[in-house]
Amino acid sequence: MIVLLDNAADAEQVRPLLPGAPGSVAVVTSRHQLPGLVAEGARPVTLDVLSAGESRELLAGRLGADRVGAAPRATGRIVEICAGLPLALAMVAARATTSPWYGLDGLDALAAELDEFHTSLDALASADAATDLRAVFSWSYGRLAPAARRLFRLLSLHPGRDVGALAAASLAGLPGSAVRPPLAELCRAHLLTERAPGRYAFHDLLRAYAAELLDDHDTEADRRAARRRLLDHLLGTAAAAALTIEPLRDPIAVVPAAPGVTPEPFGKREDALAWLHAELPALRSAVELARDDGLDAHAWQLTWSLADFLNWHGRWHDREATLRTALAAAGRLGDHAEQARAHRCLGHTYTRLERYEDAHAHLRKALTLYLGLDDPDGQVQTHQSLSIVLERQGEHHAALRHAERALELYAPGGSKAGLGRLLNSAGWCHAQVGDLRQALAHCERAATLARESGDWVAQAATWDSLGYIRHRLGQHGPALAAYRLALDLRRAIGHRCGEAGTLARIGDTQDAIGDRAAARASWRDALAILDEMGEPGADAVRARLQAG
Repeated sequence: MIVLLDNAADAEQVRPLLPGAPGSVAVVTSRHQLPGLVAEGARPVTLDVLSAGESRELLAGRLGADRVGAAPRATGRIVEICAGLPLALAMVAARATTSPWYGLDGLDALAAELDEFHTSLDALASADAATDLRAVFSWSYGRLAPAARRLFRLLSLHPGRDVGALAAASLAGLPGSAVRPPLAELCRAHLLTERAPGRYAFHDLLRAYAAELLDDHDTEADRRAARRRLLDHLLGTAAAAALTIEPLRDPIAVVPAAPGVTPEPFGKREDALAWLHAELPALRSAVELARDDGLDAHAWQLTWSLADFLNWHGRWHDREATLRTALAAAGRLGDHAEQARAHRCLGHTYTRLERYEDAHAHLRKALTLYLGLDDPDGQVQTHQSLSIVLERQGEHHAALRHAERALELYAPGGSKAGLGRLLNSAGWCHAQVGDLRQALAHCERAATLARESGDWVAQAATWDSLGYIRHRLGQHGPALAAYRLALDLRRAIGHRCGEAGTLARIGDTQDAIGDRAAARASWRDALAILDEMGEPGADAVRARLQAG
């Protein structure tokens, strides 16, 4: 015999029904993992949600392949909203089949309705408890222990695609060790999925259900306290990550964390970069969440923490959005120093977006504020930013004047790292106006200072400048050697924008010595990075490839 035991609540419910005689087999389905049965020899088969292709097949089987194929965009949106849940897809198919409003051409209208309600379960409600998503989800939720129920509800507050274990602990105000059992319980109930070690996710329909439960069972004060703990976790960890990937940044006084917050520990740069990659969607949303909750200091400090990572990865539109939020937050706080910083960073961002008029406008505002604050260091950085935007516009002599003004204003007792960066910037500008000997002198001194101060970022930038200067001097062998050092450093620190620029210039030097094949390979590598980031500079590299 084949014995099918469907929707088992637990192992105890199943054991008396298992066949004892040889030659028979039992198939048990459950929302839970039933580890007791597995320990006794059962073979587990875990079913994930349907893939996009499988979801389309299910709809095609219910509605007809022609109907589904005639509305690919609407079908794709329906598949996305249903999140691979067979029950949700079946309910949508039933509605499309039985409702007079969704005839042969009605999938667009159905997708639009689902899209309008995709953050709630109302569009997939049913009078039949067996096919109502809320009811079906409640069967799993109702069997959870109180700690797992609370954690499930609170996880709906996390704005990212997935959540780390310590972020979940901070949301719940628990120690890291105490959050593991409820997370494991949620995974056993298939209300969460551990996508990677220590990172958990649930699909949008479960998130919507958790959010409804949160509104029903948790007070506004509890929800606000949880959001604050989450923001404290993200800010504290992001600020630590920022200083791990760029140790020579001047630290900020981070807002003290609320009790129950556990930040992530970082042993090395790679750990910090991996965390920033994983949490970027959440961090980007957290800036807006902080603004909405009136936590303006969190908003600008999160923006500060993301600065280098967004810059290095060419996330200029994200950088613009976070800086605009930070600028408004600093204005509400009456913090003129942070307003100046935001204006200066917006100037740099608009330079990279080739919005030069906006760049100049923000840099002028930054310079005015720094003059009013009597902040020479801020003035130095703003003149350096003005030099960069003017150089991008082809105004090389004006760019050199601002680079030299930055050097003039730099404090005699300033750090070697700071002086090295300014010398490299001035050296680059000298190269652009054809003064290659002065450019070489500035950049060689900058390389020494960067090495002595352990400034990896500046070392990479300076070796890149030296490669360019050597190329201009016709010293192609030393140029390639300098570029290779720059490339290795930029890859080591995760500076994707810099990596692409160095690769493009390596291609230029290889082309100059007649190694066209190698040049094209370097340009292709550079173009792949630039296209991935949506960088405006991609067009120039593409033109080099198309030229021959």
